[in-house]
Amino acid sequence: MEIAVKIAQLLVSLSLLIIFHEFGHFITAKIFKCRVEKFYLFFNPWFSLFKHKHGETEYGIGWIPLGGYVSIAGMIDETTNADDLKHDPEPWEFRSKPAWQRLIIMLAGVIVNAILAMIIYAMVAFYWGDSYMSVNNLKYGISVDSVGYNFGFREGDMIKSVNGKPADNFHKIFVDILLDDPKTVTLTRNGKDTTITFTNEMVAMLLDDSNASRDIISPRFPFVVGGFPEGAESAGKKAGLMEGDSLLTFNGMPSPFYSDVRRQLAANKGKPATITFMRGGQVDSVSLTIPEDGLLGVYVKPYTAFLEPTKIEYGFFESFPVGISRGVGKISEYLKQFKLIFNPETKAYKSVGSFITMTKIFPGYWDWHAFWNLTAFFSIILAVMNVLPIPALDGGHALFTLVEIVTGKKPSEKFLERAQMVGMIILLALMAFAIGNDLIRHVFN
Repeated sequence: MEIAVKIAQLLVSLSLLIIFHEFGHFITAKIFKCRVEKFYLFFNPWFSLFKHKHGETEYGIGWIPLGGYVSIAGMIDETTNADDLKHDPEPWEFRSKPAWQRLIIMLAGVIVNAILAMIIYAMVAFYWGDSYMSVNNLKYGISVDSVGYNFGFREGDMIKSVNGKPADNFHKIFVDILLDDPKTVTLTRNGKDTTITFTNEMVAMLLDDSNASRDIISPRFPFVVGGFPEGAESAGKKAGLMEGDSLLTFNGMPSPFYSDVRRQLAANKGKPATITFMRGGQVDSVSLTIPEDGLLGVYVKPYTAFLEPTKIEYGFFESFPVGISRGVGKISEYLKQFKLIFNPETKAYKSVGSFITMTKIFPGYWDWHAFWNLTAFFSIILAVMNVLPIPALDGGHALFTLVEIVTGKKPSEKFLERAQMVGMIILLALMAFAIGNDLIRHVFN
């Protein structure tokens, strides 16, 4: 059921984005009096799931959900029939229009996707506001797993700055490290400042899919019993622990934090242990044998019970600058990712994914907050990918048109046809590479 919900969210999200993207081409073509022959959501080789002709345009839904298209008369793209270009250009054909008009038509889909993302981000900010954990609110410092320890982080470190700039949003620390330079984290440890410099090998570890779901560093918080699972045996409850108990030591070792207890449990599976705790202002203890799975069988109060998140609310008009800023920031972040992908030392190329990765990003239940945030992000991806100067993409068409504007010479139709073919081969190769990565990560591993 979860996978069905994930797939449904992805299809709805992509459908909205494709429709808006193609509408950008459609409306500008109409403004410049080009004949639009087809407007399709998804591709429709051989047959369509739905089609209806209104005026000169056939509107339809294809059966291959890998995109969509607007077929404009006289335009050389993947829908073009070479025989249609043998006659002299008609006034209503794309190829008869001035270069500046063709450039606007080509870039309109990208522009609409970028604007749409900013509007969505603005409305998300207006409706839900912002909530994040600031490093300034981490009064207990950070917890560190084995990968974070190898990087140089230690339990209780206080994050001070990232890449030379004061740190704020805790969950953006590694994003900033990956995308910006000089890739450093300055932290306070035992009253002294120390700096960790990330190498390409460390960046590769951050991007390693096996570490993607790890809490390499996380907020440090006390281990306080929040409750017990119903209908399941609980070693902690059986030993006498109660909701609200705050753990202090484990076999005499100070272990007041969640990460401390987790490490002690993992190291003492199947062994006897004595746990001291605070209950109602009084210190008490229990003795038990740690189960082989290394779990006490208790719910733990989350870090948000002890650490105050930063919350910001926006008025309707205040939300639009936020949406613009967030959209521009996401575009910048996505462009910076290409630097990582083309650096073989970071192995970022292994993280390139297809629709399988996109599906897995969505939660297994319908969450409108997550849905709109991801839809805005995918809109940014669609805009950036389409503006790349690859023949068959909007950016490739725009590049040839810009060359024409600068040189005054229009590329021949035969050249454009061949460039379109080369572009399609490149896109198919990239798609095969992304699908291959996904199969290796999610199927064969």
